[in-house]
Amino acid sequence: MSYSASIGFLYGLQKHGIKLGLETIEAMLARLGRPHDRYRTLHIGGTNGKGSTAAMAAAILQAAGYRVGLYTSPHLVDFRERIRVNGDPISEEGVSELTAHLQEAIGSSLQPTFFEFTTALAFQYFFDSGVDVAVVEVGMGGRFDATTAIAPLVSVITTVALDHQEYLGHTVGAIAFEKAGIIKHGVPVVVGRLSQEAAHVIGRIASEREAPLYRLPSDFRANGDNCEDFRYEGVQVSYTGLSCPLPGTHQLDNAACALAMLELAVARGLPHSEASVRAGLSAVCWEGRLEIVERHPLLLLDGAHNPAAAEAVAAYLAHYRHDHPRSRLILVIGMMREKDREGFLRIVLPLADEVVVTQAQIPRAASVRELCASLDERADAAHVAPLPADALSLARRLATVEDVICVTGSLMLVGEVKALLRGCALSPIRG
Repeated sequence: MSYSASIGFLYGLQKHGIKLGLETIEAMLARLGRPHDRYRTLHIGGTNGKGSTAAMAAAILQAAGYRVGLYTSPHLVDFRERIRVNGDPISEEGVSELTAHLQEAIGSSLQPTFFEFTTALAFQYFFDSGVDVAVVEVGMGGRFDATTAIAPLVSVITTVALDHQEYLGHTVGAIAFEKAGIIKHGVPVVVGRLSQEAAHVIGRIASEREAPLYRLPSDFRANGDNCEDFRYEGVQVSYTGLSCPLPGTHQLDNAACALAMLELAVARGLPHSEASVRAGLSAVCWEGRLEIVERHPLLLLDGAHNPAAAEAVAAYLAHYRHDHPRSRLILVIGMMREKDREGFLRIVLPLADEVVVTQAQIPRAASVRELCASLDERADAAHVAPLPADALSLARRLATVEDVICVTGSLMLVGEVKALLRGCALSPIRG
Protein backbone atom coordinates (compact mmCIF):
# COMPACT_ATOMS: atom_id res chain seq x y z
CA MET A 1 0.00 0.00 0.00
CA SER A 2 1.40 3.43 -0.95
CA TYR A 3 1.50 6.29 1.54
CA SER A 4 -1.17 8.20 -0.37
CA ALA A 5 -3.41 5.12 -0.39
CA SER A 6 -2.86 4.69 3.35
CA ILE A 7 -3.79 8.29 4.03
CA GLY A 8 -6.83 7.85 1.80
CA PHE A 9 -7.90 4.83 3.83
CA LEU A 10 -7.41 6.70 7.13
CA TYR A 11 -9.29 9.70 5.77
CA GLY A 12 -12.14 7.38 4.82
CA LEU A 13 -12.47 6.23 8.43
CA GLN A 14 -13.69 9.69 9.34
CA LYS A 15 -17.07 8.60 7.96
CA HIS A 16 -17.50 6.75 11.27
CA GLY A 17 -17.29 10.09 13.07
CA ILE A 18 -16.42 10.22 16.78
CA LYS A 19 -17.50 7.22 18.83
CA LEU A 20 -16.70 7.43 22.52
CA GLY A 21 -16.07 3.97 23.94
CA LEU A 22 -13.31 1.45 24.54
CA GLU A 23 -14.72 -1.77 23.10
CA THR A 24 -13.33 -1.32 19.59
CA ILE A 25 -9.86 -0.13 20.59
CA GLU A 26 -9.54 -2.94 23.14
CA ALA A 27 -10.50 -5.50 20.50
CA MET A 28 -8.04 -4.02 18.01
CA LEU A 29 -5.18 -4.03 20.48
CA ALA A 30 -5.97 -7.60 21.54
CA ARG A 31 -5.73 -8.75 17.92
CA LEU A 32 -2.35 -7.02 17.68
CA GLY A 33 -1.06 -8.81 20.78
CA ARG A 34 -1.47 -5.79 23.09
CA PRO A 35 1.68 -3.93 22.00
CA HIS A 36 1.02 -1.07 24.44
CA ASP A 37 1.66 -3.41 27.37
CA ARG A 38 5.26 -3.99 26.24
CA TYR A 39 6.62 -0.55 27.22
CA ARG A 40 6.00 2.02 29.92
CA THR A 41 3.55 4.85 29.35
CA LEU A 42 2.62 8.26 30.74
CA HIS A 43 -0.88 9.60 30.10
CA ILE A 44 -1.74 13.30 29.78
CA GLY A 45 -5.25 14.74 29.52
CA GLY A 46 -6.90 18.09 30.08
CA THR A 47 -8.67 20.82 28.16
CA ASN A 48 -5.63 23.00 27.45
CA GLY A 49 -1.91 22.50 27.89
CA LYS A 50 -1.75 18.74 27.50
CA GLY A 51 0.25 18.86 24.27
CA SER A 52 2.85 21.25 25.66
CA THR A 53 3.11 19.17 28.83
CA ALA A 54 3.60 16.01 26.77
CA ALA A 55 6.27 17.66 24.62
CA MET A 56 8.19 18.80 27.70
CA ALA A 57 8.04 15.36 29.32
CA ALA A 58 9.17 13.63 26.12
CA ALA A 59 12.08 16.05 25.68
CA ILE A 60 13.29 15.48 29.26
CA LEU A 61 13.05 11.71 28.96
CA GLN A 62 14.92 11.76 25.67
CA ALA A 63 17.64 13.88 27.30
CA ALA A 64 17.82 11.24 30.02
CA GLY A 65 18.75 8.65 27.41
CA TYR A 66 15.42 6.90 26.94
CA ARG A 67 13.98 6.01 23.56
CA VAL A 68 10.71 7.94 23.71
CA GLY A 69 7.47 7.66 21.79
CA LEU A 70 5.19 10.70 21.64
CA TYR A 71 1.56 10.48 20.51
CA THR A 72 -0.36 13.74 20.13
CA SER A 73 -3.28 15.17 18.18
CA PRO A 74 -4.28 16.89 16.03
CA HIS A 75 -1.44 17.46 13.61
CA LEU A 76 -0.86 20.87 12.05
CA VAL A 77 0.37 20.10 8.53
CA ASP A 78 1.37 16.43 8.14
CA PHE A 79 -0.40 13.40 9.60
CA ARG A 80 2.98 11.93 10.58
CA GLU A 81 3.42 14.67 13.23
CA ARG A 82 1.08 12.71 15.49
CA ILE A 83 3.43 9.76 15.99
CA ARG A 84 7.08 10.43 16.89
CA VAL A 85 10.03 8.52 18.29
CA ASN A 86 12.82 10.63 19.77
CA GLY A 87 11.32 13.63 18.04
CA ASP A 88 11.27 12.11 14.56
CA PRO A 89 7.87 11.63 12.88
CA ILE A 90 6.91 8.19 11.66
CA SER A 91 8.07 7.68 8.07
CA GLU A 92 5.70 7.45 5.12
CA GLU A 93 6.79 3.84 4.72
CA GLY A 94 6.01 3.21 8.37
CA VAL A 95 2.48 4.55 7.95
CA SER A 96 1.95 2.44 4.84
CA GLU A 97 3.29 -0.79 6.29
CA LEU A 98 1.45 -0.47 9.58
CA THR A 99 -1.83 0.51 7.94
CA ALA A 100 -1.71 -2.68 5.87
CA HIS A 101 -0.64 -4.74 8.90
CA LEU A 102 -3.48 -3.40 11.04
CA GLN A 103 -6.03 -3.95 8.30
CA GLU A 104 -5.00 -7.59 8.08
CA ALA A 105 -4.79 -8.08 11.86
CA ILE A 106 -8.15 -6.59 12.81
CA GLY A 107 -10.13 -8.01 9.89
CA SER A 108 -13.44 -6.69 8.66
CA SER A 109 -15.59 -7.32 11.73
CA LEU A 110 -14.58 -4.08 13.46
CA GLN A 111 -15.38 -0.59 12.26
CA PRO A 112 -12.83 1.66 13.97
CA THR A 113 -12.95 5.41 13.83
CA PHE A 114 -10.02 7.36 12.45
CA PHE A 115 -8.73 8.09 15.96
CA GLU A 116 -9.10 4.48 17.12
CA PHE A 117 -7.17 3.16 14.13
CA THR A 118 -4.50 5.85 14.47
CA THR A 119 -4.10 5.13 18.19
CA ALA A 120 -3.62 1.41 17.55
CA LEU A 121 -1.17 2.24 14.76
CA ALA A 122 0.84 4.48 17.10
CA PHE A 123 0.96 1.88 19.88
CA GLN A 124 2.15 -0.78 17.43
CA TYR A 125 4.75 1.58 15.96
CA PHE A 126 6.14 2.35 19.40
CA PHE A 127 6.53 -1.37 20.09
CA ASP A 128 8.13 -2.02 16.70
CA SER A 129 10.50 0.91 17.31
CA GLY A 130 11.63 -0.44 20.67
CA VAL A 131 10.66 2.57 22.77
CA ASP A 132 11.42 2.53 26.48
CA VAL A 133 8.49 4.79 27.28
CA ALA A 134 5.63 6.46 25.40
CA VAL A 135 4.11 9.81 26.34
CA VAL A 136 0.47 9.63 25.27
CA GLU A 137 -1.82 12.64 24.95
CA VAL A 138 -5.57 12.08 25.34
CA GLY A 139 -7.50 12.88 22.18
CA MET A 140 -10.72 14.15 23.74
CA GLY A 141 -12.20 13.75 27.19
CA GLY A 142 -10.67 10.70 28.82
CA ARG A 143 -13.23 8.22 30.09
CA PHE A 144 -14.01 6.84 26.64
CA ASP A 145 -10.95 8.07 24.74
CA ALA A 146 -9.08 5.36 22.83
CA THR A 147 -5.81 6.23 24.60
CA THR A 148 -7.35 5.16 27.92
CA ALA A 149 -6.50 1.57 26.96
CA ILE A 150 -3.01 2.09 28.39
CA ALA A 151 -1.96 1.40 32.00
CA PRO A 152 0.32 4.37 32.72
CA LEU A 153 2.94 4.89 35.40
CA VAL A 154 1.43 8.33 36.13
CA SER A 155 -1.56 10.26 34.78
CA VAL A 156 -1.89 14.04 34.38
CA ILE A 157 -4.93 16.29 34.01
CA THR A 158 -3.61 19.73 33.13
CA THR A 159 -6.75 21.88 33.11
CA VAL A 160 -10.52 21.58 32.88
CA ALA A 161 -12.58 24.14 30.98
CA LEU A 162 -15.59 24.26 28.69
CA ASP A 163 -14.78 22.68 25.32
CA HIS A 164 -16.24 19.87 23.18
CA GLN A 165 -19.48 20.28 25.15
CA GLU A 166 -21.46 18.32 22.57
CA TYR A 167 -19.51 15.22 23.63
CA LEU A 168 -18.30 15.90 27.18
CA GLY A 169 -21.11 17.82 28.86
CA HIS A 170 -22.15 21.42 29.38
CA THR A 171 -20.70 22.10 32.83
CA VAL A 172 -17.15 22.14 34.17
CA GLY A 173 -18.14 19.39 36.60
CA ALA A 174 -19.40 17.14 33.82
CA ILE A 175 -16.27 17.70 31.76
CA ALA A 176 -14.08 17.06 34.81
CA PHE A 177 -15.84 13.71 35.24
CA GLU A 178 -14.93 12.75 31.68
CA LYS A 179 -11.33 13.93 32.08
CA ALA A 180 -11.02 11.95 35.32
CA GLY A 181 -11.76 8.79 33.35
CA ILE A 182 -8.01 8.41 32.76
CA ILE A 183 -7.40 7.92 36.50
CA LYS A 184 -6.52 4.27 37.13
CA HIS A 185 -6.69 2.36 40.41
CA GLY A 186 -3.60 3.06 42.48
CA VAL A 187 -1.87 5.11 39.75
CA PRO A 188 -0.63 8.55 40.88
CA VAL A 189 -2.39 11.48 39.23
CA VAL A 190 -1.07 15.01 38.82
CA VAL A 191 -3.57 17.84 38.34
CA GLY A 192 -2.94 21.40 37.21
CA ARG A 193 -4.71 24.60 38.19
CA LEU A 194 -8.40 23.69 38.55
CA SER A 195 -11.59 25.42 39.53
CA GLN A 196 -13.20 24.34 42.79
CA GLU A 197 -15.89 22.44 40.88
CA ALA A 198 -13.39 20.49 38.77
CA ALA A 199 -11.09 19.83 41.72
CA HIS A 200 -13.95 18.39 43.75
CA VAL A 201 -14.96 15.95 41.01
CA ILE A 202 -11.44 14.81 40.25
CA GLY A 203 -10.56 14.53 43.93
CA ARG A 204 -13.57 12.34 44.57
CA ILE A 205 -12.76 9.98 41.70
CA ALA A 206 -9.08 9.77 42.67
CA SER A 207 -10.13 8.85 46.20
CA GLU A 208 -12.54 6.17 44.97
CA ARG A 209 -9.78 4.64 42.86
CA GLU A 210 -7.16 4.95 45.61
CA ALA A 211 -5.01 7.00 43.25
CA PRO A 212 -2.55 9.32 45.05
CA LEU A 213 -3.41 12.89 44.03
CA TYR A 214 -0.91 15.73 43.64
CA ARG A 215 -2.30 19.21 43.06
CA LEU A 216 -0.85 22.41 41.65
CA PRO A 217 -0.02 24.72 43.44
CA SER A 218 -0.36 23.08 46.86
CA ASP A 219 1.86 20.03 46.24
CA PHE A 220 4.13 21.36 43.49
CA ARG A 221 4.56 24.61 41.56
CA ALA A 222 6.72 26.57 39.12
CA ASN A 223 7.52 30.16 40.04
CA GLY A 224 8.94 32.89 37.82
CA ASP A 225 8.06 35.87 35.66
CA ASN A 226 8.45 33.76 32.53
CA CYS A 227 9.79 30.44 31.29
CA GLU A 228 13.24 31.86 30.60
CA ASP A 229 14.19 31.64 34.28
CA PHE A 230 12.00 29.82 36.77
CA ARG A 231 12.08 27.62 39.85
CA TYR A 232 10.34 24.29 40.33
CA GLU A 233 9.28 23.29 43.83
CA GLY A 234 8.15 19.70 43.67
CA VAL A 235 6.87 16.92 45.83
CA GLN A 236 10.39 15.98 46.92
CA VAL A 237 12.84 17.86 44.68
CA SER A 238 13.43 21.49 43.71
CA TYR A 239 15.29 23.07 40.82
CA THR A 240 16.31 26.69 40.27
CA GLY A 241 17.34 28.50 37.12
CA LEU A 242 15.29 26.37 34.73
CA SER A 243 14.68 27.60 31.20
CA CYS A 244 12.17 26.62 28.53
CA PRO A 245 11.81 28.30 25.11
CA LEU A 246 8.00 28.01 24.98
CA PRO A 247 6.59 31.54 25.45
CA GLY A 248 3.77 32.53 27.77
CA THR A 249 3.51 32.44 31.55
CA HIS A 250 0.86 29.70 31.28
CA GLN A 251 3.68 27.36 30.27
CA LEU A 252 4.98 27.55 33.84
CA ASP A 253 1.99 25.47 34.95
CA ASN A 254 2.53 23.02 32.10
CA ALA A 255 6.21 22.68 33.02
CA ALA A 256 5.24 22.10 36.65
CA CYS A 257 2.83 19.32 35.65
CA ALA A 258 5.45 17.66 33.43
CA LEU A 259 8.09 17.81 36.15
CA ALA A 260 5.73 16.52 38.84
CA MET A 261 4.70 13.63 36.60
CA LEU A 262 8.33 12.69 35.95
CA GLU A 263 9.21 13.10 39.61
CA LEU A 264 6.53 10.58 40.55
CA ALA A 265 7.58 8.26 37.73
CA VAL A 266 11.04 7.87 39.32
CA ALA A 267 9.59 5.74 42.10
CA ARG A 268 7.83 3.62 39.46
CA GLY A 269 10.99 2.70 37.58
CA LEU A 270 11.67 5.70 35.33
CA PRO A 271 14.67 7.56 36.81
CA HIS A 272 16.18 10.71 35.33
CA SER A 273 18.68 13.36 36.41
CA GLU A 274 18.61 17.08 37.06
CA ALA A 275 20.88 17.47 34.04
CA SER A 276 18.27 15.79 31.82
CA VAL A 277 15.58 18.10 33.21
CA ARG A 278 17.63 21.14 32.29
CA ALA A 279 18.69 19.84 28.89
CA GLY A 280 15.24 18.59 27.93
CA LEU A 281 13.37 21.73 28.95
CA SER A 282 15.85 23.97 27.13
CA ALA A 283 15.43 21.95 23.91
CA VAL A 284 11.66 21.44 23.84
CA CYS A 285 9.75 22.50 20.74
CA TRP A 286 5.98 22.63 20.32
CA GLU A 287 4.67 24.23 17.16
CA GLY A 288 1.54 26.30 16.81
CA ARG A 289 1.43 27.53 20.41
CA LEU A 290 2.54 31.16 20.61
CA GLU A 291 5.01 30.21 17.91
CA ILE A 292 7.03 33.03 16.39
CA VAL A 293 7.60 32.19 12.72
CA GLU A 294 8.68 35.59 11.34
CA ARG A 295 9.96 38.92 12.64
CA HIS A 296 9.60 42.55 11.45
CA PRO A 297 6.65 42.32 11.65
CA LEU A 298 6.33 39.62 14.27
CA LEU A 299 4.16 36.75 12.98
CA LEU A 300 2.75 34.68 15.82
CA LEU A 301 0.75 31.47 15.42
CA ASP A 302 -1.39 30.09 18.23
CA GLY A 303 -4.06 27.39 18.00
CA ALA A 304 -6.09 28.58 21.00
CA HIS A 305 -9.75 27.78 20.34
CA ASN A 306 -11.67 28.18 23.62
CA PRO A 307 -12.02 31.03 26.14
CA ALA A 308 -9.60 29.49 28.64
CA ALA A 309 -6.88 29.27 25.98
CA ALA A 310 -7.76 32.78 24.78
CA GLU A 311 -6.87 34.05 28.25
CA ALA A 312 -3.33 32.71 27.85
CA VAL A 313 -2.94 34.26 24.39
CA ALA A 314 -4.35 37.58 25.58
CA ALA A 315 -2.00 37.66 28.57
CA TYR A 316 1.00 37.13 26.32
CA LEU A 317 -0.13 39.77 23.82
CA ALA A 318 -0.90 42.30 26.57
CA HIS A 319 2.57 41.77 28.05
CA TYR A 320 4.16 42.14 24.63
CA ARG A 321 2.25 45.35 23.93
CA HIS A 322 3.34 46.72 27.31
CA ASP A 323 6.99 46.08 26.46
CA HIS A 324 6.58 47.34 22.85
CA PRO A 325 4.20 50.32 23.10
CA ARG A 326 4.70 51.31 19.45
CA SER A 327 3.52 47.93 18.19
CA ARG A 328 -0.01 47.46 16.91
CA LEU A 329 -1.79 44.10 16.90
CA ILE A 330 -3.31 42.72 13.70
CA LEU A 331 -5.47 39.77 14.64
CA VAL A 332 -6.15 37.10 12.00
CA ILE A 333 -9.01 35.02 13.34
CA GLY A 334 -10.72 31.86 12.17
CA MET A 335 -12.67 29.38 14.30
CA MET A 336 -14.65 26.18 14.11
CA ARG A 337 -18.41 26.47 14.00
CA GLU A 338 -19.02 24.52 17.23
CA LYS A 339 -16.67 26.60 19.39
CA ASP A 340 -17.62 29.41 21.78
CA ARG A 341 -16.81 32.19 19.34
CA GLU A 342 -18.34 34.99 21.39
CA GLY A 343 -16.51 33.94 24.53
CA PHE A 344 -13.19 33.66 22.71
CA LEU A 345 -13.52 36.97 20.90
CA ARG A 346 -14.63 38.83 24.02
CA ILE A 347 -11.18 38.15 25.45
CA VAL A 348 -8.89 38.82 22.48
CA LEU A 349 -10.69 41.56 20.55
CA PRO A 350 -10.01 44.42 23.00
CA LEU A 351 -6.28 44.04 22.31
CA ALA A 352 -6.57 44.19 18.51
CA ASP A 353 -5.99 47.30 16.40
CA GLU A 354 -7.04 45.54 13.21
CA VAL A 355 -9.08 42.37 12.74
CA VAL A 356 -8.91 40.11 9.68
CA VAL A 357 -11.62 37.45 9.54
CA THR A 358 -10.93 34.24 7.64
CA GLN A 359 -11.85 30.55 7.68
CA ALA A 360 -9.97 27.27 7.52
CA GLN A 361 -10.84 25.33 4.41
CA ILE A 362 -12.73 22.49 6.08
CA PRO A 363 -16.48 21.94 6.50
CA ARG A 364 -16.38 22.44 10.31
CA ALA A 365 -15.04 25.97 9.97
CA ALA A 366 -17.30 28.90 10.78
CA SER A 367 -17.84 31.00 7.66
CA VAL A 368 -16.55 34.55 7.60
CA ARG A 369 -20.16 35.70 7.77
CA GLU A 370 -20.80 33.62 10.90
CA LEU A 371 -17.63 34.87 12.52
CA CYS A 372 -18.35 38.50 11.66
CA ALA A 373 -21.75 38.10 13.35
CA SER A 374 -19.85 37.30 16.56
CA LEU A 375 -17.77 40.49 16.42
CA ASP A 376 -20.59 42.80 17.59
CA GLU A 377 -19.54 46.45 17.24
CA ARG A 378 -16.18 45.50 15.67
CA ALA A 379 -17.88 43.84 12.69
CA ASP A 380 -18.12 46.94 10.50
CA ALA A 381 -14.40 47.70 10.82
CA ALA A 382 -13.23 44.13 10.32
CA HIS A 383 -11.43 43.04 7.16
CA VAL A 384 -12.76 39.92 5.47
CA ALA A 385 -10.62 37.42 3.56
CA PRO A 386 -12.21 33.96 3.31
CA LEU A 387 -8.98 32.27 2.14
CA PRO A 388 -6.18 32.06 4.75
CA ALA A 389 -3.57 32.93 2.11
CA ASP A 390 -5.42 36.16 1.32
CA ALA A 391 -5.91 36.88 5.03
CA LEU A 392 -2.19 36.56 5.70
CA SER A 393 -1.33 38.79 2.71
CA LEU A 394 -3.81 41.41 3.90
CA ALA A 395 -2.45 41.33 7.44
CA ARG A 396 1.07 41.86 6.12
CA ARG A 397 -0.09 44.88 4.12
CA LEU A 398 -1.73 46.34 7.21
CA ALA A 399 1.32 45.82 9.41
CA THR A 400 4.47 47.86 9.83
CA VAL A 401 7.78 46.27 10.79
CA GLU A 402 7.06 47.07 14.45
CA ASP A 403 3.65 45.41 14.56
CA VAL A 404 2.43 41.98 15.61
CA ILE A 405 0.33 39.68 13.42
CA CYS A 406 -1.35 36.99 15.50
CA VAL A 407 -3.09 34.09 13.72
CA THR A 408 -5.37 32.34 16.20
CA GLY A 409 -8.73 30.73 16.91
CA SER A 410 -8.09 27.25 15.55
CA LEU A 411 -5.31 24.70 15.15
CA MET A 412 -6.82 23.97 11.74
CA LEU A 413 -6.22 27.58 10.68
CA VAL A 414 -2.72 27.56 12.14
CA GLY A 415 -1.97 24.37 10.20
CA GLU A 416 -3.10 25.95 6.93
CA VAL A 417 -0.95 29.03 7.54
CA LYS A 418 2.07 26.87 8.39
CA ALA A 419 1.57 24.93 5.17
CA LEU A 420 1.44 28.22 3.25
CA LEU A 421 4.65 29.39 4.87
CA ARG A 422 6.38 26.10 4.06
CA GLY A 423 5.00 26.02 0.53
CA CYS A 424 3.72 22.48 1.00
CA ALA A 425 0.43 20.64 0.78
CA LEU A 426 -1.69 19.84 3.81
CA SER A 427 -2.52 16.28 4.81
CA PRO A 428 -6.19 15.74 3.93
CA ILE A 429 -6.89 14.50 7.47
CA ARG A 430 -7.46 17.53 9.65
CA GLY A 431 -9.42 16.47 12.74
